Amino acid sequence: MHFGKNIRTILFVSGVITLAFYSCKRSSDRSVYFISPVEGGKVTIGETIILKTDAEPGKFDSIVYSIDSKYIVSRTDTQGVQYTIEALPFGSRLLTAKIYAGADSSEVTTNMQLLPAKAPVQYSYKVINTYPHDTTSYTQGLEYHDGFLYESDGLRGESSLRKVDLKTGRVLKKTDISAPVFAEGITVIRDKIIMLTYQEGVGFVYDKNTFAKIGEFPYKTGNGEGWGLAYDGVHILNTDGTNTIYLLNKDTYQVADALEVYDANGSVDSLNELEYIDGKIYANIYLKNEIAIIDPKTGAVEAYINLAGILPTEDYVEGVTDVLNGIAWDAKGKRLFVTGKKWNKLFEIKIM
Repeated sequence: MHFGKNIRTILFVSGVITLAFYSCKRSSDRSVYFISPVEGGKVTIGETIILKTDAEPGKFDSIVYSIDSKYIVSRTDTQGVQYTIEALPFGSRLLTAKIYAGADSSEVTTNMQLLPAKAPVQYSYKVINTYPHDTTSYTQGLEYHDGFLYESDGLRGESSLRKVDLKTGRVLKKTDISAPVFAEGITVIRDKIIMLTYQEGVGFVYDKNTFAKIGEFPYKTGNGEGWGLAYDGVHILNTDGTNTIYLLNKDTYQVADALEVYDANGSVDSLNELEYIDGKIYANIYLKNEIAIIDPKTGAVEAYINLAGILPTEDYVEGVTDVLNGIAWDAKGKRLFVTGKKWNKLFEIKIM
């Protein structure tokens, strides 16, 4: 998310949800509930849960339990069923008990929040080199290719695409993007630069060498916003400020799949600028001095890099300097760069 945006607030409403036991031929008004697991309870991969309802003995022939419509087990009694959670996506998973009584059947449901079992590793950093950064750039996307930085700069009426000299911070090439477009993240695929826009629902394709715009494409994420981009060699990775990373087709730029991101405490929201580094996804978390390191196969956050204090207090300008945002990777030199919106410095860091 970025300055000037309406901050997306996700309101989690918790409560007791009573799920009635319906039947084509109900003989009583009694309802059946899931006793275990508890509605909305947190469960980790590898954990063993108990599947159990409070169905009355003698009132049914069998109960069939399933998770996300996948059959788990069938029972003819009211005993709880032990089930070890394995190889399921993180997030909300639906559990169903289908209860059979003669020719009749009914269902009761509950859900659980499936989370990674391991808490993320906590990393710090060491500054290896410090470089100048143009304070007019409200950094949205940052890439390092062929010895140069490529940077997208946001805000309506101030947006641009830039080619920057790393050592001096000098802008070597720039194309301005007219209002009302709010430029967002970029990624480089061979001789093209792909750019998102914030709420305009359109992406731009630029020639990497000339900065000429050579194409446009429509796109739509879950909330209709565009934030960060990266390229993993197969798909374009795209954030929209939620905990979802969308996988876009590299040729059509349309959504092919999605990955939800969680750590051991729950969903990790406000994912912003991205970089794909040695098989992992690195993501800025908007409004935090943190970068999440994410497993692209599962969406689990494996580690956090705490970058608190990286920009010295004396370099902050009230009302100008904004949040950490911008990750670039020099694959050949194995160098990691970070900066922020309207920061006066860009840092090469080593993870500690």
